[in-house]
Amino acid sequence: MIEEAATVAAVQDGFAWVDTRRQSTCGSCAARKGCGTATIAKLFERRQRRVRAIDSIGARVGDRVMIGLAEGALLQGSLAVYLVPIASMMLGAGVGELLAVNTGAQDPETVSVVMGIAGMAVGLAWVRMFARRIEADERYQPTVLRVLP
Repeated sequence: MIEEAATVAAVQDGFAWVDTRRQSTCGSCAARKGCGTATIAKLFERRQRRVRAIDSIGARVGDRVMIGLAEGALLQGSLAVYLVPIASMMLGAGVGELLAVNTGAQDPETVSVVMGIAGMAVGLAWVRMFARRIEADERYQPTVLRVLP
């Protein structure tokens, strides 16, 4: 389980709205002074994000809590968001290339690019449907694990 500390901002119907701070491991890296990623991380490190978490322990507003999310849920969600659109774009481009060659199109690259864009659009539409389907699934929701001292 991936865990992160948060502060309860609101409580509503079995859920707690918690504020989390985006964290980066750049602070402990020896190369942080010359790294572009560390510079970008500095821009975003102080931003808070409000997240809805399942609250089965009865947290109250102002409590510091530990929230958690199953690794499998994070992995599946990441694969869906990143891999599916890219794979569908590549598949579309490949189908476009085959289609252009088999039909004798004058500009096979254009057909491949258009089919790649169409494939990516299909992949993004699938991600949107996937996100709507798992929206209420407790396996993909962060959970309040415990109140911190």
